Amino acid sequence: MFSAALCDLFSGETADLYAWCVLPNHWHALVGTETLSALIKSIGKLHGKTSFEWNGQDGQRGRRCWFCCADRRIRSEAHFYAVRNYIHHNPVKHGYVDRWEERSFSSAAGFLEMTGRDEVLRQWREFPVLNMGEKWDID
Repeated sequence: MFSAALCDLFSGETADLYAWCVLPNHWHALVGTETLSALIKSIGKLHGKTSFEWNGQDGQRGRRCWFCCADRRIRSEAHFYAVRNYIHHNPVKHGYVDRWEERSFSSAAGFLEMTGRDEVLRQWREFPVLNMGEKWDID
């Protein structure tokens, strides 16, 4: 439910969604927008709505489900491709799957199908993830 709502939020008229993944305790999205403040406000509303629903289901009113929303400006074409690789690789990094296409809650399988495995491997080699997320992507 959350993955669908997140993709709907980013697929509106004010944003272009390039990559995404949702894990049990965090999510990532590579989004292009001219209206970042409005988009962050919409993310806050989604976080509020889902927190309220989940806390009601679990009988945990007042529990904090979401802790922050951080944005990173894409600095170059190489940065864009490395971030896309990072997002698609995140479920593997955290041990939820062995291969990108195994994660249901991700754009990776569609990206692989659309782009082709050889081109994706070329992009992986040319735009490595390296230590991206070292300090801000911790379980």
